[in-house]
Amino acid sequence: MEAIKVKFKNKDSQELSGVLELPGIKPPANFVIFAHCFTCNKNFHAPKNISETLASKGFGVLRFDFTGLGESEGDFPDTNFSANVEDLIAAANFLETEYNAPTIIIGHSLGGAAALFAAKKISSIKAVVTINAPSKLEHVKKHFSSSLEEISAQGYAEVKIGGRTFRIKEQFVKDLDKNQESLALKDLKKAFLILHSPQDEIVSIQHAEELYTAAWHPKSFISLQNSDHLLSKADDARYAGKLIAAWSSKYVIEPATRELETDHEVMANLGKEGFTTHIVAGNHHFVADEPKSAGGSDLGPNPYELLSAALAACTSMTLQMYARRKKWVLDNVETHVNHSKKHPVDCENCEKDSAKIDQFEREILIHGQLDNAQKNRLLEIADKCPVHKSLEAQANINTKLISPED
Repeated sequence: MEAIKVKFKNKDSQELSGVLELPGIKPPANFVIFAHCFTCNKNFHAPKNISETLASKGFGVLRFDFTGLGESEGDFPDTNFSANVEDLIAAANFLETEYNAPTIIIGHSLGGAAALFAAKKISSIKAVVTINAPSKLEHVKKHFSSSLEEISAQGYAEVKIGGRTFRIKEQFVKDLDKNQESLALKDLKKAFLILHSPQDEIVSIQHAEELYTAAWHPKSFISLQNSDHLLSKADDARYAGKLIAAWSSKYVIEPATRELETDHEVMANLGKEGFTTHIVAGNHHFVADEPKSAGGSDLGPNPYELLSAALAACTSMTLQMYARRKKWVLDNVETHVNHSKKHPVDCENCEKDSAKIDQFEREILIHGQLDNAQKNRLLEIADKCPVHKSLEAQANINTKLISPED
């Protein structure tokens, strides 16, 4: 995958900072805009993890800081809900000009309310997703309800939200009141997915019920069981990303898969950030990655797991091919593989601590009407699978650099 830092202007010509997550070797099936939660920014847990997950599924995702937040220009006290909506429209215009018009908009918490309103004004949007979003804008006032009198008296108040101090001006409160009807869904005749946690202590699950009741079909609700309001656990956010990818495929047009533009069997593509690697193998697209402990995002198997998977798959296939040719009743084959590097018992360089060899531990579970002689024969056949032979042989790897023009 590739993460590109981008800049674009809002309606007041202030520069907004964003990150465009791209899938890498495969052109994005669709472009998505992500609206972060109230007082959050583009690099919070949910925007980052959901965007990366969607990019791994072939989407291009723009997550950006609203005016006055994160790395974007402007002063937060001078912004309001209407400004957030305008920022989303500016993001859509940027994508349409520089890439392709967005077809999906996702909003988290108050960003969900802004996404609903913006979706009415962005004609290219075909699908809308809200995550733990309020059904009424007045809910936002609960963040600073104890300061409403102070805001009314002097025009502003310093309030703490999420452990950080923000200045809330009277114009912000009035703008919320003015836009109370902005969540009216009677005019939003677009596919709508509501994701909400029953355990959300900030925006209760009743808000999801009200949104669902008010919306037109096609509409869907999925419970984000046991997740918090911010989806602060990476697994919860990535689960949401996978759900959105699967659900939206019903409502957006996915272009034909790009053919492998090489005379080789496999191509792996990795951008300048992270380790999520897009792989094209024949007509198949998938990703490899490193675990979080190694600096990766854990969106796919690591290279050695892929190698072990090749041995396991080839073993199961070889045994079934043999059994079918012999007309043996082999109902199922499970091949379990572990890989490690171990010091050899006998070697020429045993005095060197670095002298290790690759070792694969393979266990095979077979189900079927087989006698002991047949089972023992299958055990022998396992060693004859092509990948097994390749791993035991001394392979030659010839490598050369090629230019983009080649």
